[in-house]
Amino acid sequence: MSAIPQQNPKRREFYDRISRHDLAPLWEVLGKLAPPTPATPCVPALWKYRDVRSYVMEAGELISAAEAERRVLVLENPGLRGESAITHTLYAGLQLILPGEVAPSHRHTQTALRFIIEGTGAYTAVDGERVTMVPGDFVITPSWTWHDHGNPGSEPVVWLDGLDVPMVAYFDAGFMERYPEAMQPVMRAEGDSRARYGSNLLPVGYTPQSLTTPVFCYPYARTREALEQLRRGNDLHPCHGLKLQYSNPATGGYPMPTIGAFVQMLPKGYRGRPYRTTDGTVYCAVEGRGRTRVDGKVLEWEAQDVFVAPSWSKVQHEADGDAVLFSFSDRPAQKALGLWREHAPCDA
Repeated sequence: MSAIPQQNPKRREFYDRISRHDLAPLWEVLGKLAPPTPATPCVPALWKYRDVRSYVMEAGELISAAEAERRVLVLENPGLRGESAITHTLYAGLQLILPGEVAPSHRHTQTALRFIIEGTGAYTAVDGERVTMVPGDFVITPSWTWHDHGNPGSEPVVWLDGLDVPMVAYFDAGFMERYPEAMQPVMRAEGDSRARYGSNLLPVGYTPQSLTTPVFCYPYARTREALEQLRRGNDLHPCHGLKLQYSNPATGGYPMPTIGAFVQMLPKGYRGRPYRTTDGTVYCAVEGRGRTRVDGKVLEWEAQDVFVAPSWSKVQHEADGDAVLFSFSDRPAQKALGLWREHAPCDA
């Protein structure tokens, strides 16, 4: 290991002079730019839904969905306050739409996901097709696609938003455009994309136009059935329990080029072994209760809670009863750039 350069008057005077020419000495910051292990200001954090739900509903009294455009309470990592980020690359928030409301149509370069937490009867429309959402559904809004949300039902609906906002901002590539009307025209019947692409079938001659999945809703009922079927084989991973990756049926890859999504079952009494990866991960508890130890900090979670494990933190899951966790991270982007690493001693 090289020695840390020592400050002295002559060096400080040199730094002052070159600073006037917008220059700086690399050797003074090299240790921070290329640390021996990943370093992040993000910290482990937990949002108890039963504690924050009242604020979400209060927001519904203060501002309409039309006025807000998107009525969302941002989940800010305590280490990144003011940056609208839950990790360095990801944004997360809780969005509310009340009965009779429409969140107006727009599109943006940022890719988005929705994971439904509470309520039924609301829909998301993506490029001319609507899907009615129920808790546990995983819904995608691809980059630069028109999308609006509506609630013709009788109860409030809340979902977890996940976007690559900070990542896109880093590249200075953020664009947003509003549709001329509040709602885009419905061009296809509900379920059209799932019929075309979500049944291990593809239209004849289909060629993927992007790395984003052509299926924009993954119903929780199907996901839960798959987990239950796998549980019968009792093939538990020592770190992850039963963990599946949502996939793009047209390519077999991740559903989005910048965000990966996962679901895992932790059977009653499961005690996972620790592991770490470079992708900071946002979790939402779907069923059950348990705890996750993140670098020694114990996060006690139950259904509808959201928590985050920063990059390269040591993560260990435990479940009191049968539990299911949904999660998302920037793993596809890291893998595409050759950056992703993991350390899972439980695989050894």
